Amino acid sequence: MNDSRAAIRYAKAILDLAVENKATDALEKDMRAIAQTISESKELKDILTSPIIKGEAKKKAVLSVFKGSHHITEGLMNLLVDNRRIDMLNEVALKYIILNEKLKGEDVAYVTTAVPLTKALEKKVLKQLGAITGNKVTLKNTVDESIIGGFVLRVGDLQYDASIANKLNNIKREFTNSL
Repeated sequence: MNDSRAAIRYAKAILDLAVENKATDALEKDMRAIAQTISESKELKDILTSPIIKGEAKKKAVLSVFKGSHHITEGLMNLLVDNRRIDMLNEVALKYIILNEKLKGEDVAYVTTAVPLTKALEKKVLKQLGAITGNKVTLKNTVDESIIGGFVLRVGDLQYDASIANKLNNIKREFTNSL
């Protein structure tokens, strides 16, 4: 099974449980902490993905790193270890955050540009995204000069790449395929 689909299923199940227990905000806080910690710690990533380290050792490591988490979060970690899916913890956390934001009627749009967005352009983008998604949207702008120009927009699982670098790669691919 595709890991992304499995991560979405775990995230949906945890969200349903959180809604029942009125703990969506507490779990979102936990999931944000998990995502941030795993993305910042190469050692933790290595432990979670290592086929050599036993499940019980992974469980102890994860539960000690995220000590004080909500009991539903701890249950998720135990379940992932028991099902030998603990390497998906980061992806499950990210999917949970996206699903919970949608539940609250909020979306986060990630825009990558070659130069920082101006306030006027940011307002236009937010207005368009609000009309398209029907939700309140917050915008996070990342500057990456390697895209040369244009933008890459990501909202939830959808991505639109209108960067110059992408267009040049497409032209290069067409040119090499026509030879």
